[in-house]
Amino acid sequence: MLDVNAIVDPVILRGDRAIAYRDPAAHYHDGVFRVFHTQMHREEDDRYFAYVGVTRSEDLVEWSEPEILTQRDQSLNYSSPGNVIHYGGEWLICWQTYPTPENQPTGDQTARVYIARSIDLEAWSTPELLRVKGPDVPDVEMGRMIDPFLVEDRDQPGKWWCFYKQNGASLSYTLDFETWTYSGHVGAGENVCVLLDREEYVLIHSPKNGIGVKRSTDLREWRDEGLLALGQTNWPWAAGRLTAGQVLDLREDERVGKALMFFHGSTALGAAERETHGESSLGIAWSDDLVSWSWAGSGNF
Repeated sequence: MLDVNAIVDPVILRGDRAIAYRDPAAHYHDGVFRVFHTQMHREEDDRYFAYVGVTRSEDLVEWSEPEILTQRDQSLNYSSPGNVIHYGGEWLICWQTYPTPENQPTGDQTARVYIARSIDLEAWSTPELLRVKGPDVPDVEMGRMIDPFLVEDRDQPGKWWCFYKQNGASLSYTLDFETWTYSGHVGAGENVCVLLDREEYVLIHSPKNGIGVKRSTDLREWRDEGLLALGQTNWPWAAGRLTAGQVLDLREDERVGKALMFFHGSTALGAAERETHGESSLGIAWSDDLVSWSWAGSGNF
């Protein structure tokens, strides 16, 4: 089984003034952990470009040099991958566009959510717009939406939900990944992650600071389960903001035996200067019960 005691640093990718690492989306397959993420590059002329990147590990200790998967284009700025699922004999990853054509600090009203496809988790197709507001809603009327996440319905196999940041966390469902039906919204922050824990859905989200947790049995009524700050008070690299938690539940996998949380933290200076860069780094924590969390140096193994 994987030895989490071997993880000596809570940071898996450390950001700096030039490149920030944000919005992790972890996946595990055939003994390989992949953490897809946003890379925000600050160029010498102070223009910022966002990309989707990936880093790999077999032991959660040594991580590969991060690669870039998407093109350099401020009118797109593909970023914020949500998660990877297996559907119809192929892998699907969801992410957003975050257009900043005027080099503005946040994405404009044309931000939308997409999927890309792969057969090997390495080469990805041209992204496809997710028409989550329904097939008859024109692109220009869909509204600004970011941070998609896909989860299969607990009670109806083959029914998939997409959560995305719009009016809190909006949700839509599909039976074929072609036709979507809008189904309301939940009061939540950004970077939503949803997983099943016994008979409940667990929603991880990002308020202004920290990692929020909600639970529900029906995706309609949610109860708050508090706010996680992990080791933020002792982490200069996350002093500005700790956010974007994504949980990969591998407690039932005999090779891992833990739920793993990936997240990003911004420095105080970076967050004050440009939060969407933030000199952000990616961190890791783990849990046996989705309630109590440990990390390198926490002393709670």
